[in-house]
Amino acid sequence: MNTAFILENELVKLVPLKKEHTKELWPIAQQVDLYQYGSNDVSTIDKLENYIETALTEAKQEKSIPFTIYNRTTNECVGSTRFGNIDQKNMVLHIGWTWISPATRGTGFNHQMKFLMLSYAFEKMGFEKVEFRIDERNMRSRKAVEKLGASLEGILRKNVITKSDFRRSSCCYGILKEEWADIKQVKFKDFI
Repeated sequence: MNTAFILENELVKLVPLKKEHTKELWPIAQQVDLYQYGSNDVSTIDKLENYIETALTEAKQEKSIPFTIYNRTTNECVGSTRFGNIDQKNMVLHIGWTWISPATRGTGFNHQMKFLMLSYAFEKMGFEKVEFRIDERNMRSRKAVEKLGASLEGILRKNVITKSDFRRSSCCYGILKEEWADIKQVKFKDFI
């Protein structure tokens, strides 16, 4: 599996995550609270380094493909994302572990980034399904995934421990390969 590729359009550039990106990601990590809804914590430089190390280890094991995200118009690093839980046998993967700078949120940046990732997963990698798992309480992320055309498939009850040992429930969303052509035409018509 090729894990050393770049995805880009006029606005977004996703480059393979490297340890060297720690310095660029640290200012953004200080602005986000990943641990509020998820089990990841990047609140200190050590925790960010561990987060990156885990992502790189999973990449070596072909379980994930992590990226550093850049805004091409400003050449600024704005966050991180990845393909994860890669299941080659069943041809299913997750898109997630996404965190972007607060200034980037609500600008359409995430929508363009997800278009790049979905296109690559279905059209280049040949996956049959892309999944998203989102904290049931995280309405902003849920609405963003719904805008992509993903369907809510169910809720895993109290399956992830987050901040203060809170057990969250995860909403499971998915897009099937056979749905992609229509979703692409309707939800991403401005990008094709």
